[in-house]
Amino acid sequence: MKPRIQLALDFVNLDRAIKVAQEAADYVDILEAGTPLIKSEGLDAVRKLRKLFPDKKIVADMKIMDAGRVEVEAAAKAGADIVDVCAQASDATIAECVAAAANVGCEIIVDLIACEDVISRAIRAQELGADYVAVHTAIDEQMQAKTPFKTVMEVASKLKIPVAAAGGINSETAAEAAKAGAQIIIVGGAITKDSDPAQAARKIRKAAHTQKPLKTTLFKRDTDVRKILSSVSTSNLSDAMHRSGDLKDIKPINAGTRACGPAVTCRSYPGDWAKPVQAIDTANPGDIIVITTGGVGPAVWGELATESAKKKKISAVVVDGAVRDTDEIRKTGFPGYSKLICPTAGEPKGFGEINVKINVGETAIKPGDWIVCDGDGVVVIPKEKAVEIANRAQDILERENRIRAEIRGGGSLGRVMHLLRWEKQV
Repeated sequence: MKPRIQLALDFVNLDRAIKVAQEAADYVDILEAGTPLIKSEGLDAVRKLRKLFPDKKIVADMKIMDAGRVEVEAAAKAGADIVDVCAQASDATIAECVAAAANVGCEIIVDLIACEDVISRAIRAQELGADYVAVHTAIDEQMQAKTPFKTVMEVASKLKIPVAAAGGINSETAAEAAKAGAQIIIVGGAITKDSDPAQAARKIRKAAHTQKPLKTTLFKRDTDVRKILSSVSTSNLSDAMHRSGDLKDIKPINAGTRACGPAVTCRSYPGDWAKPVQAIDTANPGDIIVITTGGVGPAVWGELATESAKKKKISAVVVDGAVRDTDEIRKTGFPGYSKLICPTAGEPKGFGEINVKINVGETAIKPGDWIVCDGDGVVVIPKEKAVEIANRAQDILERENRIRAEIRGGGSLGRVMHLLRWEKQV
């Protein structure tokens, strides 16, 4: 039996959810009113889906933890065929949900998200009468490049009821989910964030049914930090870090360049260019040299240092201080970023240190922290959070692609995002 495709509509605005559902409906079997949608729009989201898609199974992703009978009955009366219950709810709550579902004619899926002992809880859910279980890698875990597939295989081998798989599934990994034994493949962002949801859903369906992956460049999470950072902007990254991480007042010397790489840090003194030049010899290809002189001149970097860094295949230089020879630097095409530009250089006195913790303004930078530079400036990512932040930035890029498509389809940013509705109430 070929796995069914479930579209998770995790929006906070019903009109956007409906638009994606209408575009993708031909290629999905089940439509899910996601938890954010239900929290935002209430069970009217389920009612609307039921009315518009009478031939589709409708899931109410309630994530029930208590008051099982009340919530199951409410969701079923709104039109839900399947109601979602958290596996971490008590046995009493799951049993009450199952009993309520039998009374009102719907089914129960038990979501195993965040369970410590997934196998035991899945078996217990089956014993309590659940119709399905879902192995679910949470979004915040997806940002750490975690996937559900190994667990899906283990759970499917132990249960008689169908197993669903959820967690960052795309056209490359849908095949893996199917091979692992998932009978329902739950897909969210890989469809809802695509500029063409129908095409995305069609590819995912084909990959799941043939068990052959279809390549995608987006909608996947990775541990290759450089690969991800090469595809996102400093703006995406700042958003991913809750509007932080940028180096204030550091601007590109030459427009149109961008770079990313681990930091080689250099603390020097105003005009002392000895350590900045020595940092070139310390750095490895692909690194970015970050120099601070306290944000003041004279210059500690120029054309000859740039030529040396370029020959070493260093990715970029960032100077919290002054740079000179900018006309010549622009001709090299080397990505350079600085706070100040001036024609006067200092003297090589040899004060300072290389590969120590430094501060550029209020931002601390450690050796090995990831640096990303583009036309908007420079962002620093702590190395211990680089995988997570890079993946979150990719997620933001994907969301913006969908918003851009909606604007081009005749909307405006204010209307697409419902800005007035979501203004903070004071």
